[in-house]
Amino acid sequence: MDSITEKATEQGYVETLFHRRRYIPELKSNNYMVRQFGSRAAMNTPIQGTAADIMKIAMIKVYQEIQKRGLQSKIVLQVHDEMMIEAVEEEKEEIKEILKQSMESAIDLQVPLIADIAEAKNWYDCK
Repeated sequence: MDSITEKATEQGYVETLFHRRRYIPELKSNNYMVRQFGSRAAMNTPIQGTAADIMKIAMIKVYQEIQKRGLQSKIVLQVHDEMMIEAVEEEKEEIKEILKQSMESAIDLQVPLIADIAEAKNWYDCK
C-alpha cells in the first residue's frame, strides 16, 4: 500500500488493472488532511476501480447477450457489484443463466469470480 501511494505521488495518478487512470493531485497538497485523503484514494482506486471496470464489462456482456437472443428483459440498475434486471416471466431462467455466465466470465483472474443470483417480484424484496 505504501508503494502505491509513493508511486502515485511521483506520477500524479494511479491505475486500475485495465489502465484507467485516476489523477490524485491531493497527494501534493500542503494540507495534511488533504494529503491523507489522497493517500486513501490512491490505495483504494486500484481495487475499487478495477471492480468497477469488471462490472462494466459484465454489463456490456449481459446487454449484448440479451440483444443477440432478442429478449425483452432489460438491465435497469447497477449498484457496486450488483445488477438488476427486469425480466419477462417467460425469460426468467434464461436471464439468470446469462447473468451468471456473463458476470463470472467478465475477466479471467487467478481467483474465480462468483456471481449469486436472486429474484423477487418487486425491487423492495430484492436482496
